[in-house]
Amino acid sequence: MHMKTPWMIAALLTTAGCATTSTDRLNLPPLRTVERVDLKRYLGTWYEIASIPQRFQKGCTGTTATYSLRPDGQIDVLNKCRLDSLDGREKIAHGTARVVDVLSNARLEVSFFGPFWGDYWVIELDPDYQYAVVGHPSRDYLWILSRTPQLDPAVYAEIRERLRAAGYDLSRVQPTLQPAPAPQVLRGP
Repeated sequence: MHMKTPWMIAALLTTAGCATTSTDRLNLPPLRTVERVDLKRYLGTWYEIASIPQRFQKGCTGTTATYSLRPDGQIDVLNKCRLDSLDGREKIAHGTARVVDVLSNARLEVSFFGPFWGDYWVIELDPDYQYAVVGHPSRDYLWILSRTPQLDPAVYAEIRERLRAAGYDLSRVQPTLQPAPAPQVLRGP
């Protein structure tokens, strides 16, 4: 989450409150989150399918975010990407996430820089936890995540339509290059 998804997100998200946001500029209603996130099911690795690109993600391809539960109840965040190509140099960022809305677990904060925390809101979540959409109340940050490097194009189109209806500027959403699935070997009789 953070080179890709939320990566060095904390620094940028904390400064988001200082500028006029898309939500404010467009006089949009508050961004809604999902009703409930089962954190144990949410843990693991997610692939970034698309995002509103941020400076801290410049040149990132093959971006992933891996979440694991810590003994203190917070969440370790490990973001990885490859710079400029899927074979490029690996870039890694370590962070911490904490739940701020314990009734839903859908509103979290992420930090990659000490005391600075940025909002990480789960605004869509597949019932089987196969895809998620992470946003920010400003609507200036967005990550579409999947458990696999590719997302069904019809599902992606449906997500985009719901994001448009929620007030996101889809011209800012860019796909993230991910590895193609390995070809399936057909076995004869």
